[in-house]
Amino acid sequence: MRPRAISDRIDSVGAVDWDRRLFDALIPLPDGTSYNAYVVKGSEKTALIDAVDPPFTDLLLRNLQAAGKLDFVVANHAEQDHAGAVSAVLGRHPKATLLCTPKCKDLLIDELHLAPERVRTVADGEKVALGDRTLEFLHLPWVHWPETMVTWLPEERTLFTCDLFGSHLATNDLYAADEARVYEAAKRYYAEIMMPFGSLIRGHLDKLSRYDVKLILTSHGPGYRRPGFILDAYRDWTSDAVKNTVVLPYVSMHGSTKVMADALADSLASRGVSVERFDLPTADLGRLAMALVDAATLVLGTPAVLVGPHPAAVNAAFLANALRPKLRFASVFGSFGWGNKIVETLSGLMKNLKVEMLPPVLVKGLPRADDIRKIEELAEAVASRHRAAGILSGEPHVTQEA
Repeated sequence: MRPRAISDRIDSVGAVDWDRRLFDALIPLPDGTSYNAYVVKGSEKTALIDAVDPPFTDLLLRNLQAAGKLDFVVANHAEQDHAGAVSAVLGRHPKATLLCTPKCKDLLIDELHLAPERVRTVADGEKVALGDRTLEFLHLPWVHWPETMVTWLPEERTLFTCDLFGSHLATNDLYAADEARVYEAAKRYYAEIMMPFGSLIRGHLDKLSRYDVKLILTSHGPGYRRPGFILDAYRDWTSDAVKNTVVLPYVSMHGSTKVMADALADSLASRGVSVERFDLPTADLGRLAMALVDAATLVLGTPAVLVGPHPAAVNAAFLANALRPKLRFASVFGSFGWGNKIVETLSGLMKNLKVEMLPPVLVKGLPRADDIRKIEELAEAVASRHRAAGILSGEPHVTQEA
């Protein structure tokens, strides 16, 4: 990507990574991503806000040539995909000073071996003048690391948010044009990265509400010329509100657990409860994380492998526990041959979830009619909890993730 003008004083100088399909050797990237960086030009000084992932360092350096001398490099976040090229930028601009939070300084020195004298820490609310433009730094820790901040440019009413409000979406669009597509990408991003810190982010949204923001520029995906679009989405995702939805991830080796999953999905739908269903061995875990953002209930299905849950179910339980969604209820179902410790193992893996555990349904061998009646009882227990919580309303549906 060549430099592109955001305004007379702001240029986009980052990179689009069209082909990347995995982030942190963990997170699927079906739509690629970008590493956005911005040059802000004041009447006296110039600043670079964030950098790019190391493989795109040369591109960033080329894009910075038109900016001339840099006086400041702002690191809103120390993670490599934003700060990995900082060393090269400072090497090319030997008089530039890196600006970051105190915790970010420590991380960058450890990760990039920066010379401490090149780094100046900024306090929450501190301002740095560029002449007729001003950078104000707002500390927003745990978005999604402990050192994070955002940068406010009041003269342009522009907020540079780095990871906050981002989306893993490779696009030529500087701004969210197809809002439906961006919403899905941003929700996936929130689910996979931000959800464990939802309560903290909710407080940060209150802090940001004091600023009259006209434009939000993130470091992943397109920016927002209609800030209310993404701010409202984040208020919803970080709220305590849940939907009349059961997330139903399951794995079945010989069909018994699938019979139970089929019966449970049908029973829930007949009671007015919507279901998001995932066949774990082939499911997109990003879609599973998205479903967990606002669901009321998680019901996990697994056969016994030896005497424990299937590894795919263990992975799903670990994921839910790590992401800490705002679930209200959870349960387990499955089948076994000669013995099992399914419930004990999965419950131990989900201790971070603040949920009411509903009675599990475990079946020896292929489910019989009495076992299916127990599945019906579990469906009724879920529906009654949803009804009591005031969230059972609307038309039910079942979605299947292959």
